[in-house]
Amino acid sequence: MAAWEESLDALVRTRGTALVGYAYLLCGDRREAEDLVQDALVKTYARGRTTPPENVEGYVRRAVLTTYLDGFRRRRRWAAVRHLVAVEDAHPGAEPASDARVDVRAALGSLSPRERACVVLRFYEDMTVPAIADQLAVSQGAVKRYLSDGVRRMESLLGPMPTAHATAADDVEHAQVVTGRGAR
Repeated sequence: MAAWEESLDALVRTRGTALVGYAYLLCGDRREAEDLVQDALVKTYARGRTTPPENVEGYVRRAVLTTYLDGFRRRRRWAAVRHLVAVEDAHPGAEPASDARVDVRAALGSLSPRERACVVLRFYEDMTVPAIADQLAVSQGAVKRYLSDGVRRMESLLGPMPTAHATAADDVEHAQVVTGRGAR
């Protein structure tokens, strides 16, 4: 067995479920998430170069993200005509879903692809704004805007995020104290 085959086998065996979970957060559909991971694995391993095993997952996650963002137009175009040729599945998937998970899934579904990618990278991958900007090849200001818009839209559907508002309130109070505009 070649080194790349061993690397691929180990990655799919140990991290396959996590990769599909990551892709699912981006696209919101289990089958599409599996397809995204499959496409990302092909893109990562088709180049024929040897990638260190400790870096492979990062390459695959990056490929999942770019495949998701690049394919958005194609998916949107297909969604506009799909109802003409196919009937949507009437039964839910096999995995059980809690109310909170269903609500978060619906809220993520309401976001634009860039907003969704930023929210997933920030809160699921726990990446910083500069890291997200590098990952998406956009400015930090754009990432902040996508995060702000995405979080605001999700909060309108799910309710306020307690830690986000507490942090913001603490930051305002701290800024008022520092600038001398607030009570000490």
